[in-house]
Amino acid sequence: MSKADYIKILAIAVSAAVLLVSCGTDKARKSLSSGDVSPVGIFEAARESARVSVSDGKFMVGGKEIFFSGMNAPWQNWNDFNGGMDEDFWESEFKRFDEDHINCVRIWVNCDGESIVDLNPDGSIESINEKHWEDLETLFDLAKKYKVYVMPTLLSFDHFKNDSGPVWRAMLESRENCDEYAEKYVKEFCKRFGGNEYVFAIDLMNEPDWVYENEECGRLPWEDISYLFAKCAATIHENSDMLVTVGMAIVKYNSEDYEGDKVSDEYLKSLYDDEDAYLDFYSTHYYNWQNTWFSTPIGKTPEEFKLHTDKPCMIAETHNDDAGEIGMSLADKFKDLYDHGWGGILVWSQTDGSEESWYRYDLTKEATNAMYEYAPERIKPTEN
Repeated sequence: MSKADYIKILAIAVSAAVLLVSCGTDKARKSLSSGDVSPVGIFEAARESARVSVSDGKFMVGGKEIFFSGMNAPWQNWNDFNGGMDEDFWESEFKRFDEDHINCVRIWVNCDGESIVDLNPDGSIESINEKHWEDLETLFDLAKKYKVYVMPTLLSFDHFKNDSGPVWRAMLESRENCDEYAEKYVKEFCKRFGGNEYVFAIDLMNEPDWVYENEECGRLPWEDISYLFAKCAATIHENSDMLVTVGMAIVKYNSEDYEGDKVSDEYLKSLYDDEDAYLDFYSTHYYNWQNTWFSTPIGKTPEEFKLHTDKPCMIAETHNDDAGEIGMSLADKFKDLYDHGWGGILVWSQTDGSEESWYRYDLTKEATNAMYEYAPERIKPTEN
């Protein structure tokens, strides 16, 4: 190679590095700052233009801010991803999500543990279903194909009740078992899917509040519940560029103004002393029954709703059919949260067996299409 050719290649690499630092991934930034980088590595990282990151309390992609306008598509039949995934169903759904400008869906990839992660009576891992990984690869490839971001939820309070409850409670009550779950399941998840930029964030657990509050879920202490979050968050941050959150049921346990923020950086690090033990954003749920005690996010900024605003905040579960209760259409509800500085809204839906498939999908698509007309550059920033 001539000196001139080398200089030309180096100049291109430096230009790519500058672009990467401004809009690339955290993992790539770390590589650049450490000097562990090559021109090929720079180019590969720079191509990850769809990777969502967090900057100044906002969700960013390709150097532009994104607002997540979407829905929960939690399951087709319950525990769908244990080798029995209906690929045709999910392909048709992702296709219309894209057509209706739904840019994010939250999916429960493990509803209650059955036939996916099997535990021994003492809470240690007995086995992980290999077909689970195969189904998830198919699912996330569809997300990438249709350019719809997915927030997979790994656990739910459902794991801790009914027949599966005792073994999952035993897992949560043991630091050793929590560590094993993080190392054997969560780390493997990162290894397999961390390169897919449309798997934008991992929701560690759906509504852990009920594991703490409800007798049927064991009423386990936050010290145990949040230790698992701390260990898993650190594992994800150390092994991927995916973001991390927890789908809290109520702002009650997500704010210092109420019962204390059980997923704050400070609290997580007090349980697991690691600089990577933190959440990247808050994804609180809200339903109207909560209004009596904790007000409503409608008409409020995240700060006014009593959340910390050093991180992006989104409402990751809420009604899609409460227009009569709040005096506002679902489309206007989306716009209200957007106008008040929220990072996104994902309404609740589940399959009801109708031709529309998801409960009141007509309302959801009306809202997401209206939101796209309202702020197209924030719904699909890489295309506008």
